[in-house]
Amino acid sequence: MKAEIINVGTELLLGNIVNTNAQHIALGLKDLGIDCYYQTVVGDNGPRLKEILALALSRSDIVILTGGLGPTYDDMTKQTVAEALNRKLVIDEQSMNHVREYYGRAGKEITENSLHQAQMPEGAVVFENEWGSANALAIENEGKTVILLPGPPREMCPLFDNYVSPYLQKKSNSVIVKRSVRIFGIWEATVDDKLSDLLQNSKNPTVAPYVKEGEMQLQVTAKAPTKEEAFKMTEEPIKIISRTLSNYVYGVDVDSLEETVVKLLKEKHMTLATAESCTGGLLAKRITDIAGASDVFEYGFITYANKAKIRELGVKPETLEEYGAVSAQTAIEMADGVRNVTGADIGVSITGIAGPGGGTEEKPVGLVFIGLSTKNFSHTKEIHIYRSTADRSFRRTLAASNALDLVRRALCDMPIT
Repeated sequence: MKAEIINVGTELLLGNIVNTNAQHIALGLKDLGIDCYYQTVVGDNGPRLKEILALALSRSDIVILTGGLGPTYDDMTKQTVAEALNRKLVIDEQSMNHVREYYGRAGKEITENSLHQAQMPEGAVVFENEWGSANALAIENEGKTVILLPGPPREMCPLFDNYVSPYLQKKSNSVIVKRSVRIFGIWEATVDDKLSDLLQNSKNPTVAPYVKEGEMQLQVTAKAPTKEEAFKMTEEPIKIISRTLSNYVYGVDVDSLEETVVKLLKEKHMTLATAESCTGGLLAKRITDIAGASDVFEYGFITYANKAKIRELGVKPETLEEYGAVSAQTAIEMADGVRNVTGADIGVSITGIAGPGGGTEEKPVGLVFIGLSTKNFSHTKEIHIYRSTADRSFRRTLAASNALDLVRRALCDMPIT
């Protein structure tokens, strides 16, 4: 079964609004085992929309349109679809009551054009919009299914998830399960080389690589009649990936390095404290983005200036004088210092040159040192973020990710390099 997405709105076409609806629907269709081969954005223009709709119906079984269901003059999706399918627009009592109640709760006057939202093509299945004024709907026409959804994502997303998805599930004879293997600290080309056979020859389940913010994700996708069967199909390729890439795999079906680190700290009943210079608190932010991080994280220091490093963390002035703020020696004293000051089980520090200025021939932009301190050992890691496409934000993100990975490896008793 093939589906197609048509997003209606001149503001989308001109780039004034990011088209997040298409992504949400496409991911939802994938979970339902429904293939999506085409996506189109068309402006608020009846003839062009009718042309695109005719093309979509000629090649797809399901056509999902978003936008153009509101009360204003340019909201013409419903009327255009009704004309294209030779359906009359009639007042739907359920939708009429919904519009009256919605405007009443909001204390707004019901105008004539707002009542247009109560008109539905004859024979439509109506999905009540609990998040806005315009109801969604589905029309079955000559073996095709046309679905109309409002444009605002805060309305569209829950309508699709709660009503449209179950409606479409009845039409699909299969379910898709997607699982992700998260990887950090290894080049994409190396992963491709080590897993070339799996990446190139997998059919069902498939294994596809995605690169994001200095790390990788391998998505394992299986299609089967039931969710249980599809999930079971993903287990073997995940075992192969985990065995082949070993310590570079930081989690399966997790969202981030920080989620993994917080979980490990909780499991081991340990606490972490941070001391940051060039990242300016990004590491602490990422940790505290995770719900429940307060159980394992109490202190985060931003010691941007040398005097702050000396006063708050006990970094020796002579260390800064001899080696500089961006050095392995300073990084380890920062990590030792934050652990000693806070009483945390692990102290981690970051100091570097995020750029775009401040670099020298000896210490160029992108040079970063990370310090790790525990009661049993101390360690520093030097990284170089020199690639031409790197900017200040990327360097800070990658520095924080390396710090998190260093903590992860220490918690898992893995080799630290």
